[in-house]
Amino acid sequence: MSKTIEFYFDFGSPTAYLAYKRLKQLEKRYACVIEYKPVLLGALFKATNNVSPAMIPAKAKYMMGHDLPRFAKRYEVAFSMNPHFPINTLPLMRGAHAAKKMGCFEQYCDAIFDGIWQQCANLGDLKVLSQTLDSVHIDSKGLLAQIQSPEIKESLLTVTQEAIERNLFGVPTLFIENDMFFGQDRLDFIEEELAS
Repeated sequence: MSKTIEFYFDFGSPTAYLAYKRLKQLEKRYACVIEYKPVLLGALFKATNNVSPAMIPAKAKYMMGHDLPRFAKRYEVAFSMNPHFPINTLPLMRGAHAAKKMGCFEQYCDAIFDGIWQQCANLGDLKVLSQTLDSVHIDSKGLLAQIQSPEIKESLLTVTQEAIERNLFGVPTLFIENDMFFGQDRLDFIEEELAS
C-alpha cells in the first residue's frame, strides 16, 4: 500500500536540498507519494523564536564543513555551499506555488534546488532566476508575473500558517500520517516506515 509523505521545505535550506534529493531516491524504491509543501522558513523561525543554525557560528562551521558534505556523499548527490547564502527565498517560494499552478512544479524545484546548491547561483537576484528558469524551458516571464498575484501570495501564506499550526519550527519537516520527522538526518526513519 502506498504511503504519503508530506514534505515541508524552503529552497534556502541546504538540509531541505539534501532531503529533496534523498526523497527522490526513496520514491523510486518504495511505494510512496510525496506531497510537496513549500513554506517560508523565516516565518516559521519568527513564529517559534527559532534561528537558523547558520546564526550560531560553531554549529554553522560544523554543519557546513562536516555534516552537510557527509550526507551529500552518503546520498551520492552534488553539493556546494552557496557563497550568496543566505538567499532571500520569498520570490522562490511564491514561485513554487506558481509552478504548481502552471504544471511545471517538479521541473521548477529541480532547477531551483540545483541552481542554489550545485551551481551556486544567486537566485535571490530576479535576473539570475529568470535566466535559470529560461534555461530549463520554464516560462520565466509568466511565472514571475504569477508570484505578484494575490492568489499565489495567499497560497504561500496558507501553507506556511498550516505548518505553524502543526508545530513546525524549521525545515525540512516531514510527516507520514501524523508522525513528524524533522531534519534530513531523520530520513532513515522515513525509509523504515516505507519498508515496513
